[in-house]
Amino acid sequence: MLDKKKFPLALVMIQPPAMPGSYLNRGESFASITEYVMGEAQMIVDMGFDGFILQNMHDGPIAQHARTETVAYMTALACRIKEAFPDKVLGILVNWDGVSSLAVAAASDADFVRVEHLYTGVSIDLGGMMYGQCMEILDFKKRLGTDIPVYADVQEVNANYLCPSPKPAAAKTTVTRAHADGLFMSGRNTEESLELIKETRKLLPDAPIFLGGGATGDNIYELLKYYDGVSVATWVKNGDMRNPIDPERAKRFLDECKKAQRWREEHAGEMKE
Repeated sequence: MLDKKKFPLALVMIQPPAMPGSYLNRGESFASITEYVMGEAQMIVDMGFDGFILQNMHDGPIAQHARTETVAYMTALACRIKEAFPDKVLGILVNWDGVSSLAVAAASDADFVRVEHLYTGVSIDLGGMMYGQCMEILDFKKRLGTDIPVYADVQEVNANYLCPSPKPAAAKTTVTRAHADGLFMSGRNTEESLELIKETRKLLPDAPIFLGGGATGDNIYELLKYYDGVSVATWVKNGDMRNPIDPERAKRFLDECKKAQRWREEHAGEMKE
């Protein structure tokens, strides 16, 4: 579970190499993938980040419903991470299957689920149409009897949505009618991300909202004045998610996050008005 008193959270995406069963796997064993994941998790902890989001980003091509072996491997990885670092935040993102993400999270005692494609709405992807899973996710959550928070992306910037509403309005609908526990949201640049969060805060003053992408060491201070957390990947890996984390970039990023945290503490009264 997420402790709102610790917001804003600085999380790093852990994105393993393509796993067995994926078309893009070229014979790499699950043992070697596990070693890679645990090494990256240790580095993230040592650098001082609040936690991680585990995502099978490099599997592909990806359909909306995850394969059986993908769920099994992601569960095994998540359990290893949670066992090794029980005090760190662990989020789960199975591409692009929110139901499977919740299954992995429940089995591994993760802290939240991120549903990137799709919690609500309809989009067109490489495999064709993809449909919002909010009903299936909530039904599964009820059956499991779990209170793991489900955080939904609002019109993720790389997806092609059919008949999209303005993002702030879509954000409100996602929380009030589709019952997401929190949101991920971002624009195509820093200015748009700031504009979106300020407008959305008028509609959802209390909902946890994380920055979904576009975070850099140059902009994260301004963005975390308003967003409750961030998941960073590309920038701390020098522009390529397959690169190792750059310690200098990670330190700079975290310094800016801490600066934003101090700003929020100093302006807490103003933010509630």
